[in-house]
Amino acid sequence: MDITNESSRRVLVVGLGVSGIATALRLRRIGWTPVLIEKAAARRSGGYFVGLFGAGRAAAQRLGVLDGMADRAAPDGANFDIDRAGNRQRGLGFKDLPGLPRLMVRGDVEQAVFAELPADVEIRYSTVPTCIEQDADGVDVTLTNTADGTTAAERFDLVVGADGLRSTVRSLVFGPHEKYLHRLNYMIAAFDLPGPLSDLARQDGATLLELGRSMWIFPFGNHAPTVLLSYRTDDVDAEFTEPPIERIRAAFGPQPTGRALGEVLQALESADELLFDSVEQVRMDRWHHGRVVLVGDSAWCVTLYAGMGVSAGLAGADLLGTMLERHPEDLELALTEWEQKLRPYIEYYQQNGISQRAFFTPSSRVQIALRKVLMRGQKLPLTGRLLERMRESGKASRMKETDIARA
Repeated sequence: MDITNESSRRVLVVGLGVSGIATALRLRRIGWTPVLIEKAAARRSGGYFVGLFGAGRAAAQRLGVLDGMADRAAPDGANFDIDRAGNRQRGLGFKDLPGLPRLMVRGDVEQAVFAELPADVEIRYSTVPTCIEQDADGVDVTLTNTADGTTAAERFDLVVGADGLRSTVRSLVFGPHEKYLHRLNYMIAAFDLPGPLSDLARQDGATLLELGRSMWIFPFGNHAPTVLLSYRTDDVDAEFTEPPIERIRAAFGPQPTGRALGEVLQALESADELLFDSVEQVRMDRWHHGRVVLVGDSAWCVTLYAGMGVSAGLAGADLLGTMLERHPEDLELALTEWEQKLRPYIEYYQQNGISQRAFFTPSSRVQIALRKVLMRGQKLPLTGRLLERMRESGKASRMKETDIARA
């Protein structure tokens, strides 16, 4: 499949998140003309806790945006396992997982990439694709402005779907969501706290772990803490039938909340931005079809439990540009090689997300007890050093830290 003359190559990027902005930036650098569309009326400004691992850092460095993603990790902070009665003891935190991440909020990454985007890149808000038809020479896309209902048809050389878990591009080109979404039967809620909890120092984090439900407090050195609430459900659809606060209160009831959980639920009621969603992975045999390609959560959502969503999004966008640059006259070859290079890492991240689900939200008392055993082991000099080496040099760490484009 040939690509048209370089000076006229247009790419429609659907979605103004990390993957979409990074893709537009990378393709602009190699001579494409990106048009970015976003269904929301404005760009998001907030965000939940994320870790930027080596795979993402390497891509961000090549994109020229890494300096805008400072590590917000709280210095000298500790993580505590707490209960509703106010008891606490030292526990395992996010940084005890394999890998060496920078800690930040999602908005930090989006802002850093957005700030690097050239001013002449066209961005259209309140705009969605409603029809995508392609032939050997291009893609015809009907774009609808959701604010005024107007539609227009435009032609592009490539369409990139970076529009999230329930991707419109994916449904229009590859088929309905049910073919690709794999439910894990968990719900998550993530948001910013207005300040530290009354029982915690600003630099300290905490986990409240109960069977099938958990609360994580992620501290930062120069930002308010963020929260991740996670719980198991047997009926995902029912979780969307009431306001999130009602479903979350029901999931964490009927016992008294205690001070920490009570403060979190009170903060949730007035949170400016809230991510409330089911935990689902996107599993596809192919991420591209003709001149349409999916990146980020649209293609492979690894879930928050994997901790690799932002890193994989940046790496995927960067690698896409690399392959298009390497094969400027053969789009099919570029997309095929991009997918072959990236897929082993994404599949590992997804597997890791499944296994780390128990770390974030234990489903048995055995899993809770295992955490305590690991924590006691860290306190012993010999065992602690062994666990540290495993965390930094084991397979999980290598897969998260590898620069995919250079592997």
